[in-house]
Amino acid sequence: MPIESISTARLQLRALLPEQAMLMQHYLLSNRTHLAPWEPARDADFFSLEKCEERLHANLRLMEAGLGRYFCVFLGEEVIGVCNFSNIVRGVFHACHLGYAIAEKHQGQGYMQEAVQGGITHMFTQQGLHRVMANYVPENLRSAALLARLGFEKEGYARSYLKINGVWRDHVLTALVNPHD
Repeated sequence: MPIESISTARLQLRALLPEQAMLMQHYLLSNRTHLAPWEPARDADFFSLEKCEERLHANLRLMEAGLGRYFCVFLGEEVIGVCNFSNIVRGVFHACHLGYAIAEKHQGQGYMQEAVQGGITHMFTQQGLHRVMANYVPENLRSAALLARLGFEKEGYARSYLKINGVWRDHVLTALVNPHD
């Protein structure tokens, strides 16, 4: 399976190969504190080169099976974020979950919106999905604003939905439906 790549005006979204794990490791280590409030609790082993390689191997298997698309967001040769489409379900649902993050030093410059929009367009046009779902903790105002700008609509509120940073957290549930379906 060829590795997909998406180009936007300023960015490129590419799936990393396991031999590129050091790029993922550098991004994660550089943004460890910044990302901690919005992600599951991570032990030190999570950031090791070996674990980064293992996750990239797992991502490739999921992509080959059609169950996900996992992109790193590149500005030039630097990984500045991630844009992932996981839990792809076909059949009568044709949907997935969206996850994303941006390096702290690149916040507020429109990069995340550009990357996510490029990824969504790809998922609708190239992957034929009908719905992309994204959920966020209510305190994450940046995510709320980003999803609203992208056209996501609030569909619900899930109590104790995901264990984030070691605590079960409520989430706002949103979705974007393919406007061409």
